Amino acid sequence: MYIFLTILIVIAAILLTLLVLVQNSKGGGLAAGFASGNQVMGAPKTADFLEKATWTLIALIVAFSIAAVGFSKGEQMSAEQHSAIQVDEPAQQPAAEFPVEEAAE
Repeated sequence: MYIFLTILIVIAAILLTLLVLVQNSKGGGLAAGFASGNQVMGAPKTADFLEKATWTLIALIVAFSIAAVGFSKGEQMSAEQHSAIQVDEPAQQPAAEFPVEEAAE
């Protein structure tokens, strides 16, 4: 599960990077292409969508990161308990038998 969450974090980070590069810091960016007056999806709606998508991706990265830390600690504790059980088990080796020498009479 940790690896799956890590992959999701990387995908969300790449999407966030691309989304931020599309935006212009002064409100232009992708929205500048839709600047003509009569379009249904004009500049304000595009800017709102990009802003909402940015905040959503940021929230997903935070949530996935917290979940990944939780699963990482759970797997680590599980591995420590498993290894402790293996170490605590005594080795089942037969006792060495030495021939008893009979005393000469």
